[in-house]
This record gives sequence, structure tokens and C-alpha cells, in this order.
Amino acid sequence: MVTAMTTLAPSPAPVRSTGPRRLFTGPPQDPRWARPAFWAVLVLATALYAWNLSSVTGNTFYNAAVYSGTQSWKAFFFGALDAGSFITVDKPPFALWAMGLSARVLGYGTWQLMLPMVAVGVGSVALLYRMVKRDFGVVAATIAALVLTLTPITVAISRDTNPDPILVFLMLLGAAALAKSVRTGRLMPLVWSGVAIGFAFNTKMMQAYVVLPAFFLVYLWAANASLGRRIRNLAVGTVALVVSSAWWMVVVDLVPASSRPYIGGSTDNTVWDLVIGYNGFGRIFGASSSVGSQGNGASFGGEAGLYRMFNEIMGGQISWLIPFALIALVGGLVLRGRAPRTDAKRAALMLWGGWFVLHYLTFALAEGTFHPYYVTAMAPGIAALVGIGAVMLYRAFVEGSAAKWGWVLPGAVAVSAVWAVVLLERVSGSGTLYTVAEIVVGVAGAVAVLGLLAGRFLKRRRLIGVAALAAAVALLAGPAAYSVSAATTASTNGTNPTAGPSTGGGMGGGERPSGSAPTGAAPSGATSSENASGETAPSGDGQSGSSDRTGGGGQAGGRTQVTSEMITYLKKNQDGATWLVAVATDQTASSIILESGEPVISMGGWSGSDEAMTLAKLKSLVKAGKLHYIVISDSGQGSTNSEISTWVKKNGTAVSDYSGLYRLDASDVG
Repeated sequence: MVTAMTTLAPSPAPVRSTGPRRLFTGPPQDPRWARPAFWAVLVLATALYAWNLSSVTGNTFYNAAVYSGTQSWKAFFFGALDAGSFITVDKPPFALWAMGLSARVLGYGTWQLMLPMVAVGVGSVALLYRMVKRDFGVVAATIAALVLTLTPITVAISRDTNPDPILVFLMLLGAAALAKSVRTGRLMPLVWSGVAIGFAFNTKMMQAYVVLPAFFLVYLWAANASLGRRIRNLAVGTVALVVSSAWWMVVVDLVPASSRPYIGGSTDNTVWDLVIGYNGFGRIFGASSSVGSQGNGASFGGEAGLYRMFNEIMGGQISWLIPFALIALVGGLVLRGRAPRTDAKRAALMLWGGWFVLHYLTFALAEGTFHPYYVTAMAPGIAALVGIGAVMLYRAFVEGSAAKWGWVLPGAVAVSAVWAVVLLERVSGSGTLYTVAEIVVGVAGAVAVLGLLAGRFLKRRRLIGVAALAAAVALLAGPAAYSVSAATTASTNGTNPTAGPSTGGGMGGGERPSGSAPTGAAPSGATSSENASGETAPSGDGQSGSSDRTGGGGQAGGRTQVTSEMITYLKKNQDGATWLVAVATDQTASSIILESGEPVISMGGWSGSDEAMTLAKLKSLVKAGKLHYIVISDSGQGSTNSEISTWVKKNGTAVSDYSGLYRLDASDVG
């Protein structure tokens, strides 16, 4: 995967320079091609993540929360779905803050929400490059950055408003600070590593902690300090981790429940329950409030098991280079086996290997709610191992005296190329792009393997170099095809974004459970209209009465269809109420918020099972004139609380033009 052996040696430490020219030319000791190649990879990443953003809808659930945060600082801080701050989304708000600040400064719209996601996506590529380059040189760094850029699921999720791109960037910041602390033995980088992971926790809670066992092990084993100092530093770093993770949770849980929104996804209206339940062990064991078909959690990535990453749904998203990464990890550790304890290269292999293995096992075996885009967090580990392994295995292949190393690199290329052909054959009928990619992979893979073996046997390094380039083409053609598809094909599924052609509907052979993903109105994003208060609100989505916004978010039959006409009626007759209407689920509420620009109550959270609304609370809101309308849904998942439903039907006035819609006034409260 290189053009010249002279580029394989690790680069010396960068030379500091105040000249702006260094930004474009790089340190003088780097090859002339290194910095242009780096910028080319960043340009490619930017193009893939930002191409045709007008086709991006994003996740309406988070989009609505961002919009609400632009209308209310209280909603902003708590991460509330609605500007009235009735209920929060089911995640901590750091990603919402990033998008919300962008929207407050630049205005609410698609590109304003996407700007932070594209920025952190490209930033992750640059950060990975820098980390790999320090220990393994520019060739390994360039390969790693390119692999991360072309990881299909990373392209798909970087073009969305789910929080995962921000999560990955923060985790990489934590890894970079950890690596610095390992090299120097200094405490402060380790503290900053804990702070970065703490902010990642406030982005997606327990998923941020998946890498922690690897972080602790690498530091305890390889840090350039005495054992006592390592233990002390780890203790201090852990304190920083806990404080930066828990501050928002502690503040929120200390605020009286009557003065803050209900914590969406929790069973007892506390963030702590959300941490250990819905967003914690519930994701692993399925023991959460999520509802679905597998382990009490909806799996959009197929059955749990070690093969999950290679199945028909997940394979094309992440697995292309897993075989090469595994071989590279084992081979790299063997090659560095006798190095000193503080060897930086072995520490890096342990870090990236732990990152990859821990994420793989977590995602493969998770029995709770699982979406394919979660595995973008695994991509940096795979990309780093591929870049590092390409260089280490190449050097061992060319220079190693042991005959066994003559087979490792060609074997790794062959296994990975064959797997790529298998993945492309699965979707061979989905378009010319994938057929051409399959041919390219097959031909380039054969050329690479035969060229490597012939070059080593004939001792022709130029032939080996050509074969390495062919290997790069063979291993990257498949992911590139999927990534280009993700960037150029309009997608309206912001809840479960994937790259490449459809491979089974995202449920591993089953139907999508009702209420699991909003498929209705998309945020208008690019345009806005002015509401009565003079502030900008998203304009209509162009949908007619066939909109999928439903009062219950449940199965068909007896549910209320929330149409644009109904929303117009509700706004006309809002009569000063804080909330436009109360509905059963977040999916319905979020799409109404985005079309109307008004706060909407979600009584049951994401799945409809949250106990955010009680009859006493409903009566209080109606009596205070803060709510006049409620949509009653009696069937399917996410149906309205039976006590509330009975009381509303008895005391409210049915709006004859809209089945399931009731009007309530203070006089209706006994």
C-alpha cells in the first residue's frame, strides 16, 4: 500500500514553525507528497460528509429538540423535546448543544444543524492521522485516515443529526490525550483524557465508556512512570472522568421534578435511571423500556451474536477491513513482543486493538436496542489497525528473515479481498456501481497477492510496491462504492441511516416494530417562516394529509392521523396555550413541532411507555390554560394512558372534523 520503501520509516517528531507555509507543506522531514495527501483526504472527507446537504433530513426527533432549544434556554439546557420543557429526549444534551449553538448563531436549517457534524467528522479523520503518524509515520497515518473517511457507516452517520459523530470525536480526543500521557508520564494529559470521555458520556452516556478498559490497561502497562505514580495518576484521572461525566446528571436530578422536564426514557424521572437502564445495561441485556422483538429491544442490525458484524445488514456498513485489522493486530503485537514496557508502538497497538475488540464484542452481543450506525464508534480502531498493520506487515514481508512473514501480508490481502467480493456479490443486482466495484476488487486483489508473492520470490521491490498499490485499490474499492452511494443518494431515514443498497429493511429479517422509528414528516431545514412571536420557525414539510404523523405512533387501526390541516386548525385555536397539543409519542410530537414551530407535549416518550403525563398533571395544565387539545390513541404501541383516555373522553369535547382530537378547557376540570 505504499509507493516507496523510504516512506515506511516513522517520521521524526514534527519541527515547530511559526510560518503558515508549514500548514500546507508539513515538516521538512516528511516526504513531499505527505501533506498534499493529507489535505486530499480531508477534502474527500468533507465532500462525502457535506455533499448535497439539501437531501439530508436528519433525525426529526433530535431536530425538534434542537429547534426547541433555539426557542428556550431552559429547553436547551435540559435537552427538552419541546420548548415548553415537558419531556427530554432520551440522551444527554451535549450534541444538541453543539447543533443548537450553530442554529442560534446561523439560524435554524439543514446545513446549520449539519455543520457541527461535518466538522467533527472531518476533525476525527485529522485527529486519527495525527495520532497514527506520531508513532508509525505518514504512510500508516494516510492509510488510516483514508480508511476512516471511506468507512460506509461513518459517511452515512456524518450526514445525519444523530449524536454519534460528536461521540467519536470526543472519544478520539480522549485517546489522543491518553497517548500523550503514556509517552510523557505527565498527569494533566490524563486528566484531559478523562474530561473528554466525560463530555462523550454527556453525548451518549454509557457508550462512551466502552473504551475505558483499554485506556486503563494501556496506561497502567505502558506509561512512562513508576507503578506508584501510574496508579496515582489513574486515580486522579478517574476523578476528572467522574466529575465531567456526572455534573449535568447531578444538576438535573437535584432540580425538583416540578421545575424541570420529565427525563425521557427513564422509569422514575431521573437521569441516573436513564444511565443504568435505557442507555446502559438495557442496551446490552435488553432489560430496558425499549419495546421490540429481540431482548426487549428493537434490533435494526440482525440477531445478536459474534457474526452480527458480518451479516447481510451490517456487513457492508463496517466489516470490509475487519479481517485485515485482526491479522494486523495479532501480527503487530507479535512483532513488538520483546519491546520494552514503555514501547510507544506496542502501546498504540494495545490502544487501537482494545478500542476495536471492546466495541466489536459490545455491539455484536448487545441484545437491547441496536442500530447499525452505532458501529461508527468502532471505525477509528479498524482504520488505525489497518494503517499500522499495512506498514508493519509490509516491512516484515520485505525485510523479515523468518519465512512465515512471507505469507502474512499476502494472506491478509487475500482474505480481505475475498470478503469484499462476498459483500459486493450480495448486492450485485443493486446497480452498476457495485458490479464494477466487485470486478475491480477481484482483479486488483489477484494482482496484489500474485505481485506480492512474485516480488518477494524475485526480490523485486518495485514489483512489491506496485502490488501494494493494487492491494490498496482492492481493499478500498468496496467501501468507496458504499460511501459514494451514501453521499449521493437522498435518504429520508434519519433515525436509522445506512450506506449502500437496502439489505433487508434493517430488522434482520423481521418487520420494523411500530413506533421504533419516525418515518413521517422531515424537517424543512432549508427554509423557515416567521411565527407570531417574530422568531423563525421551520416551515411546512410539503406533506399533505397522507403524512405518517400519528397520534399514537402505534399500529394502524383506530389511530388518529395528524394532518397538516389539523395542525393549521390547532394553531388557529391555540388560544394562548403553551402547548399546541398533547400526543402519545416523541415521533408524532417532533414532526408536529417542526411543522408548526410550536411546543407539543409527548406524553409517553419515544416508545409511548414513559409515564411523563399523569391525570393530575393533565388536569393542572388544562386548568392553568397551558393546554387545550389532546390526541387520544386507543390501539397499538404508544396508546394513550387508559386513565387519561377515559377522563378526556368523558370531560373533553370531541373535534368532529378530526377523529381522536379533543378540546379541554378549565371548566372541564372538576
